[in-house]
Amino acid sequence: MASRIPAAVLAATGSVGQRFIQLLDGHPWFEVVAVTGSERSAGAYYGEACHWVLPEPMPEWAKRLKVTATEELDMDLPLIFSALPASVARTAEPEFARRHAVVCSNASAFRMDPYVPILLPEVNPDHITVLDRQRQVHGWKGAIVTNSNCTSTGMTVALKALQEQFGLRKVLAVSMQAISGAGYPGVASLDILDNVIPYIAGEEEKVEAESCKMLGHVAEGQIRPAEFQVSAHTNRVAVSDGHLVCLSVELERQASVEEAGLALQAYQAPEPSRDLPSAPCPVIAVRSEPDRPQPRLDRMAGRGMTTTVGRLRPDPLFHLKMVVLSHNTIRGAAGGSIYNAELLYSLGILG
Repeated sequence: MASRIPAAVLAATGSVGQRFIQLLDGHPWFEVVAVTGSERSAGAYYGEACHWVLPEPMPEWAKRLKVTATEELDMDLPLIFSALPASVARTAEPEFARRHAVVCSNASAFRMDPYVPILLPEVNPDHITVLDRQRQVHGWKGAIVTNSNCTSTGMTVALKALQEQFGLRKVLAVSMQAISGAGYPGVASLDILDNVIPYIAGEEEKVEAESCKMLGHVAEGQIRPAEFQVSAHTNRVAVSDGHLVCLSVELERQASVEEAGLALQAYQAPEPSRDLPSAPCPVIAVRSEPDRPQPRLDRMAGRGMTTTVGRLRPDPLFHLKMVVLSHNTIRGAAGGSIYNAELLYSLGILG
């Protein structure tokens, strides 16, 4: 590319916003030229306003950016990465889409809109076709594309491989979610140390609805969710990064452990999504060890973009059970939004 596409990161000082900055450092297609934050941090340099919590160093170019309040960002940019909380995203993101920006959002505000895709490029790139209808319905010149809840991401990638080969009827999902999923400062240390918190507000509903939408199909310009059933239990555990999900799955056509393992291992992203800068390689890594995957050992597979599956075995109540691991702030958040933007650019929808 002769020049990179200029982009803004909304809520750049938060934990997901920081991951956007880190992953976009040196990106071959996109260049961050603006960052937003709260009114308290507006006007300060990013290096002063941001309490950096990632182990990787803050990029030097980012330190020199001035933080703008989100509602005061008036630059005419083609690409917006949003790490806004849902309550703010509900009003802020449509304002950018009304101009002509494509908003790649990590927020949940518009995920269940039938004209807004929850996009996983390795799963459902065809859902992009609803964007024309989205613009008609909402009156936007640009568009909003979301990535899924961080817990839904890895399990949906694994379910897609099984859906294609065997079909899906029922899914039981039990999550063990890292504390980084709660943002910064997140969960108080006295609540999470020596403890498991068996409740995350709104999380179970998101996991149950979003995976069905992502594995659904486009009809009459909107997304029709798949009809299999999902029951979810979500828990917060004292792990820094990496969401682990224990899945029990009832298939439409029963498969052996060996057949399921081969389907997971052989799964490839659809052609438009395979060779993008953030594409996971492999899409799914299947571990044969009895004690894998583990967050500390496996969350950075494929630069944090690969979904890892292990402990694949028969289920006495359903057909199969397995453990799925995905990096929640990379594949399940900022990295997922960047991958979405790459797909949009490669298809001529962005820029």
